[in-house]
Amino acid sequence: MKALARSLKPHGGLRQQQGMVLVVALIFLLLLTILAISASGRSLLQERMVGGLRNVQQAQLSAETALRGAEWRLWTSTSNLSTPLNCGTGVLAGNCYRYDPSNAIYAANGLVTVFRNSAGWVTNGAATYTGPNGSIDYTSLSGNAKLAQNPVYIIEDLGVELPPGVTGSLHESGATGSGGTAYTSSARHIYRITARATGGNQNTVRVLESTFAAKSN
Repeated sequence: MKALARSLKPHGGLRQQQGMVLVVALIFLLLLTILAISASGRSLLQERMVGGLRNVQQAQLSAETALRGAEWRLWTSTSNLSTPLNCGTGVLAGNCYRYDPSNAIYAANGLVTVFRNSAGWVTNGAATYTGPNGSIDYTSLSGNAKLAQNPVYIIEDLGVELPPGVTGSLHESGATGSGGTAYTSSARHIYRITARATGGNQNTVRVLESTFAAKSN
């Protein structure tokens, strides 16, 4: 019996060693799982960052496109001598505003002020840009080119292209000279264009402005 008992002892030690191998294997498996979850989390974060950057660039390019489209509208309209290029009339009816700080639209909650300065998506009083021929719906494009909203813009007539201090007409500062306004003259006017655009996500909004000189008929 003693000989048999002595012969069984090594087998018991072997079983203990096999148990330790299982514990070590489980520990390594747990560490690998933690590393995999961490790597997956970083990948998802990077994917979100790339998507956000794409939306920002898309909104930036869309707003730039709307600005250039409005400038092209002003530029091409100057050749139409039969239609006055004045805010509120002719080709600029509906989305163009004559600069006048005393007007309610330039108050703290005025139409133009809200459009130019507010965060988020604002369309009140603006024109929708749908391509040079007015035939493109950017919200129905396929793939990554699709926008959450079509770009919008407003145009402000800042007056005749003259520096402040020159009398005889309205100039960019909004002051009126001794000669009164000159909105029916053939002088060049300065127009301020403000455009708003989204990316593929409604929450990404870009607002851009430019000034453009065009002849007023």
